[in-house]
Amino acid sequence: MANLTNKELAGLSDQLDFEKVLCCKYQAAAQECTEADLKNCFQQYASQHKQNFETLLNFLK
Repeated sequence: MANLTNKELAGLSDQLDFEKVLCCKYQAAAQECTEADLKNCFQQYASQHKQNFETLLNFLK
């Protein structure tokens, strides 16, 4: 992996935080939702943001 600047690392850290927050918010929305189609969408969005988080985290390893 190439050496990253402090600014790049800060940006990646911010993005990791953002993905984690979005995943949690969509999971919470899915739990509160009673409409099946909407619940499914929220679960898919949560899964996508979890995958984004894991991809970024693996990039940093």
